[in-house]
Amino acid sequence: MFRFLLVGLAVLAFLITVNSTIAPFFVVDERETAIKLFLGEIEEKEYEAGLHAKWPFFNTVHKFDRRIMNIDAKPERVLTSEKKNVIVDSFVKWRIDDPTEYFKATGGNSRNAERLLSQFINKGIKDAIGKRTMQAVIAGQRQEIMDEVAIATNVQAKPLGVEIVDVRVKKVELPDDVSDSVYQRMQQERAKVAKDFRSKGQEKAKGIVADAERQRSELLAEAYNESQKIRGEADAEAAEVYASAYGKNPEFYSLYRSLNAYKTTFSGKNDVLLIKPDSQFFKYFNGASGN
Repeated sequence: MFRFLLVGLAVLAFLITVNSTIAPFFVVDERETAIKLFLGEIEEKEYEAGLHAKWPFFNTVHKFDRRIMNIDAKPERVLTSEKKNVIVDSFVKWRIDDPTEYFKATGGNSRNAERLLSQFINKGIKDAIGKRTMQAVIAGQRQEIMDEVAIATNVQAKPLGVEIVDVRVKKVELPDDVSDSVYQRMQQERAKVAKDFRSKGQEKAKGIVADAERQRSELLAEAYNESQKIRGEADAEAAEVYASAYGKNPEFYSLYRSLNAYKTTFSGKNDVLLIKPDSQFFKYFNGASGN
């Protein structure tokens, strides 16, 4: 009896795991959902995860992935409201919401679903971008565009038994020909701004240099005036000192000046001086008193 039980369990396990349409049992993974067809008509909807019996054996079971799936769309050229081209790169996250409707609309083929969803996404992106300017598309309204596309695509995808979980615009670029023209225009604008800055800078530099020159001239003039004033005061003081000294001993001062004159005159070896012996220049050579 125990042997028959083991054989029965082995046969049951084989029937569960065998990949055959005549197997009486099938397993639905927790990541899947399934429907059962009887002669091409849907008989059972949305099997939950676990072991299930199939009767009669020739019924067909279709399993579908219930996880979130991605469609990475190819970059598309789209026109803005100004009739200018932009290249939009996007992707969409979706999942099967109603297996029955999904099977009816796509035959259970995920490629058919992805093809239809890609069409819906492209149309939604074209509609959303077509009513906006290039500046709005590139700079400021990407989130609004994604929200609009998600709402519009969900409406179109509902008959497919599909839910759009998220739509993302990865990148918005200009075509190469447009990028070149925009780059050149930006370069010209930047060059114009730079030229304006340089012009203003040169003008300001000239003003600074002129002000520095004026301050320099004023400082030099003030310094010269001050030096002349000091020099005049010093000369006056020196003259006063000399006058006071001369008044105390005029004869000694005359002798001192004569000696300095002799020293200066006869400092060279080859100096020749023609002068009368009785000249006042040699008056101190005649005597101590100059007589």
